[in-house]
Amino acid sequence: MRLRPWPVPSPVGRVPAPGRPVSRAARPIRPRLRPPCPSDGNAPAAGPVTRRPGAALRALWRWLAAGLLALGTSTASAALPIGRIQLPPGFHIEVLSDDVPSAREMTLSPKGILYVGSMDGHVYALELRNGRLARLHVLASGLDMPVGVAWRDDALYVSAVSSILRYDAIDEHLADPPKPVVVTDALPDSPEHGWKFIAFGPDGKLYVPQGAPCNACLVDRDRYAMIGRMNPDGSHYETIARGVRNTVGFDWHPRTHELWFTDNGRDLLGDDLPDDKLNRAPRVGLDFGFPYCHGGNVPDPQYGAGHPCSRFTPPVLGLGAHVASLGMRFYTGSMFPPDYRDNLFIAEHGSWNRSRKVGYRVVRVSVNPDGSAARETVFAQGWLMPDDTEWGRPDDVLPLPDGSLLISDDYAGAIYRVTWTKP
Repeated sequence: MRLRPWPVPSPVGRVPAPGRPVSRAARPIRPRLRPPCPSDGNAPAAGPVTRRPGAALRALWRWLAAGLLALGTSTASAALPIGRIQLPPGFHIEVLSDDVPSAREMTLSPKGILYVGSMDGHVYALELRNGRLARLHVLASGLDMPVGVAWRDDALYVSAVSSILRYDAIDEHLADPPKPVVVTDALPDSPEHGWKFIAFGPDGKLYVPQGAPCNACLVDRDRYAMIGRMNPDGSHYETIARGVRNTVGFDWHPRTHELWFTDNGRDLLGDDLPDDKLNRAPRVGLDFGFPYCHGGNVPDPQYGAGHPCSRFTPPVLGLGAHVASLGMRFYTGSMFPPDYRDNLFIAEHGSWNRSRKVGYRVVRVSVNPDGSAARETVFAQGWLMPDDTEWGRPDDVLPLPDGSLLISDDYAGAIYRVTWTKP
């Protein structure tokens, strides 16, 4: 297990200690955290690598990921321009909280506690009542990019690069969080694409991916660029999909219970190549092409020879180059119109390496259970301004039991709630 302190004190305030509730009136003013995450829509990715990063490079990565070199200058005390978000008729968006710096993956306990991971070392708990924030707690700090959070059997599971931690009976101990149990500390510790979206599948297994430690490189494909799963106690970790460059979002189809996931395409092949992908894995053992083929149809210039794209599992849908497709969920609620049921919502974090930016939005994908007839439409946009600057970056989506939809935003440090009423 690696529990690291925040490497440099914040120049404009500090996050309260774990277990201490945060009130809007008492919170410190802080810059918007803009963690530079290669190939995740933030900063240039490294070129091919063949060895583990050195200690100095790893320390630099964690420092940058904490957002202490943030380029944004807006503060949490400034009202977010939520009126700029464009939605289909009948939909409405509001700020649930803007006190969640670097907010990433979300999960909900049966008691209505929303847990949120982050890139900057913190894990948050938001007590919700009737779709509103009642209280916010900081559960942990100093963790190693704890992006992923998952709920099972009255416990919160948290990813921390090389470790998976478990906080038992956490719903009852928000003000005095227990010491975490180490589920495993044997995962790869490469910081590049080392942050992990995690979730429990219909089989009761914890799914834990491992991104490629590079932009494009040859690696052990049972250890990197893969999706794995393990028992809840950390035992029997196995590879179930290979050739996945970096997935930071997946879910299971509500009818077929098959795994679907987003996958970020490689960088440095120009503005429009290759696509991020929406993939479907109807069985264990499929190969999705990395590092030989990208986007389903683009051979890698260095590694593609002798490995035609036709050899690998094609995507359900190309999502566009450099949009940084992250969190995704199937919608099974009843608040939205009937034609939204079983559709996918996907958060696009946005590009860093195009001449004109793309992404910075949430899209909707209607698709048949077998992956046919996939169609993508824009659901929410407006975080990217006409002058090519952004004030927010969506990371994850999560339907609530009442049928509304939450969206996390690490750049604005916010959680939004989307509702629908008949126009």
